[in-house]
Amino acid sequence: MTWEYLGYLASVFLVVSLMMTNVSKLRWFNLAGCICFTVYGVMISAWPVVLTNGLLALVNIYHLFKLAKSDN
Repeated sequence: MTWEYLGYLASVFLVVSLMMTNVSKLRWFNLAGCICFTVYGVMISAWPVVLTNGLLALVNIYHLFKLAKSDN
């Protein structure tokens, strides 16, 4: 597998996330895209991609926890 396909998959996840009206679904799809981009960045040694998407993944996780907490 070429790592380029993982980059395309990550892009699809991010585009789909921005089409969501449900904030929780948006966060989950965006998180999947960020994780894919982080792995992609590691595999091609693109450290700015790793840093940015790793941080964005943490932001998504934080907001998913907040959303879960507010549902209780």
